[in-house]
Amino acid sequence: MAVVDGQRYLVSMLGTEAGWVRNVEAARGEATLVHGRRERVRLLGVSNEERPRVIKAYLKRAPGARPHIPVDKDASLKTFEEVAPTIPVYRVTSLAES
Repeated sequence: MAVVDGQRYLVSMLGTEAGWVRNVEAARGEATLVHGRRERVRLLGVSNEERPRVIKAYLKRAPGARPHIPVDKDASLKTFEEVAPTIPVYRVTSLAES
């Protein structure tokens, strides 16, 4: 999970074929996050234009993801723009908030 400008995001380091991405798409964005407690959420797909800064923040936070995303964590946003279409990003909205 990455937090950018106070918003939470999930990033698929394994691309569009990751099982959880397919499950989210099949469930039309409804999911349950488990992080010490269960939270019902809606995951909203983020446009390719919005993805670069989220992916960059994610790579700085998640070193285990770095081998899967072919961009250095300190690269320019322009470099992240090139890979953004291949990396799904979802904004997390709590169903209790919506």
